[in-house]
Amino acid sequence: MMCNIHPVERVVRGLIGLGVLALVFVGPKTLWGLVGLVPLLTGLTGYCPPYHLLGINTAKLGKK
Repeated sequence: MMCNIHPVERVVRGLIGLGVLALVFVGPKTLWGLVGLVPLLTGLTGYCPPYHLLGINTAKLGKK
C-alpha cells in the first residue's frame, strides 16, 4: 500500500479517531465509539481506500 494521506491529515485523523474511540469508555459508553477505529487506522497507516478508489492523493500536496 502506498501512502495517499498528507502527514498533517494523518495526525488530524488519528486525533479524531482517538476522540471518537474514547466514547466507548467515557461519555455515553456505546459501541458506536468503535467507528473511531476507521480514522485512527487510516491515520496510522497513511492509506485511505476511498481516496484510492477516487484517485485522490493528498500526500503530494505542498511538494514541488
